[in-house]
Amino acid sequence: MKTSEEQLLVPDSLSSDPGPDPAPLPPQASPRGKNTDPERTPPPPDGDGQPGMSPDPVAALAVSPELWEEDAVSLPAPPVAEFSTLDKSSPRTEEQELSEHASLPAEETDRPEVETEEALEDVVEEPTAFEEGDTIWNYSFCHPPRFLSGSWSEFSAQPENFLKGCKWAPDGSCILTNSADNILRIYNLPPELYHEGKQVEYAEMAPVLRMMEGDTIYDYCWYSLMSSAQPDTSYVASSSRENPIHIWDAFTGELRASFRAYNHLDELTAAHSLCFSPDGSHLFCGFNRTVRIFSTSRPGRDCEVRATFAKKQGQSGIISCIAFSPAQPLYACGSYSCSLGLYAREDGTPLALFGGHQGGITHLCFHPDGNRFFSGARKDAELLCWDLRQPGHPLWSLNREVTTNQRIYFDLDPSGQFLVSGGTNGVVSVWDISGSCDNGKPEPVLSFVPQQDCTNGVSLHPSLPLLATASGQRVFPEPTASEDEGEQDPDLPLLSLRHSHLECQLQLWWCGRGPDPSCPDEDQGQKEPGGTEGSGDELI
Repeated sequence: MKTSEEQLLVPDSLSSDPGPDPAPLPPQASPRGKNTDPERTPPPPDGDGQPGMSPDPVAALAVSPELWEEDAVSLPAPPVAEFSTLDKSSPRTEEQELSEHASLPAEETDRPEVETEEALEDVVEEPTAFEEGDTIWNYSFCHPPRFLSGSWSEFSAQPENFLKGCKWAPDGSCILTNSADNILRIYNLPPELYHEGKQVEYAEMAPVLRMMEGDTIYDYCWYSLMSSAQPDTSYVASSSRENPIHIWDAFTGELRASFRAYNHLDELTAAHSLCFSPDGSHLFCGFNRTVRIFSTSRPGRDCEVRATFAKKQGQSGIISCIAFSPAQPLYACGSYSCSLGLYAREDGTPLALFGGHQGGITHLCFHPDGNRFFSGARKDAELLCWDLRQPGHPLWSLNREVTTNQRIYFDLDPSGQFLVSGGTNGVVSVWDISGSCDNGKPEPVLSFVPQQDCTNGVSLHPSLPLLATASGQRVFPEPTASEDEGEQDPDLPLLSLRHSHLECQLQLWWCGRGPDPSCPDEDQGQKEPGGTEGSGDELI
């Protein structure tokens, strides 16, 4: 454990000294995979498959949270020094910036040499040619997305190894998946994104880390202030049946710490939902009629218990999902009793209780403005939009197909303009929610079918127009069509999966064309798995 002088600041100090803004995308320079140039972020491909202009170099990121203390169990200590391969927390001096500027070619700088200190200051304040030519990439869903890469061999080795969602890291450096084999996998960005060649073939993605749980994984999440440039903040929380909450190192895949919850009989009980607070200081966990709050600096069994149902009032059922408002000190909880609850972040005071879904709530998501949030439920075809300023009834609903108890994720882009959701029929739908809706049911601006199987996970990249989709579902055999008793084939099985489309895979899609908001009439062809250009999958 570090001494007090060596410990990093607690996330609460971010309010007084937020530090520099986080970079749009950290470089792929980490022990998770092959390193690339740390001063170059991946140039996004354009509509013809050619990489675009490189964004700005990675800037210094926000202050990392306090390191983990060792748990009561003898777990390996978190690595600090040997994995600090990209330490950019210390600010660069003026002389270093000037020396970097002087090393640029003359055609890039295109400035006369200066000798006085006043002239040097003027040069530092002026934007460089690299910054002037920077390309800002935005999401654009007025044309079909283009397939880039994916992973399917990893999940086809085992039967019915369907995925259970995918989640981009908060800094966008990698993506996390969950599957039926109880393994969490981490994938780096495709290395082809870092190439500047005109024709790049995207190879199949392979996981760089695998973290195995002992039983069915109920929920998993990234640390809210995760940064690959700060290895001490790169970790993942997961909860599985009859197991404590585990904290996994996102650089080594090792178990860092654990949080243990016990019921009234002093028996270990598993959390059904996980969510880190926005400042990263606490981990909120959902249980039956209860939310338990652990301090991230103290692994173990000590926690705060907040009951959501008492004296036959409140929110009953298992708390299945938790989401925090980005603008107000409150959080929302969804339960399998089809109810939604709003609570004060400080002490858990109940603020409002909603009811409008026909099935148990499976996912919640707040709009960036903090005034609206969205909810989805199992066996419920409606995605409901709620306004905190009018909590009596939902503003409007979005239609998608959800016919199973499986958790079907949806996501919002960082600007809050687009909402993307999958469905059990495999369709990925995109809605533009930036304007007002008069009829109460906005229509999707784009729908496409990445595969024939269920699309249960969607995740939008925090800084690049990259959409990740995860597919697969549990399949139950159907009875085989019977013939006359005398003509029935004795070798014919009683149950069959011949009408099932088993496609369990992770896919990445490019959903942007640069800063120009206008879209051409023609649609770009998509890339089939294997690297060949084609007409793409079926569009709705």
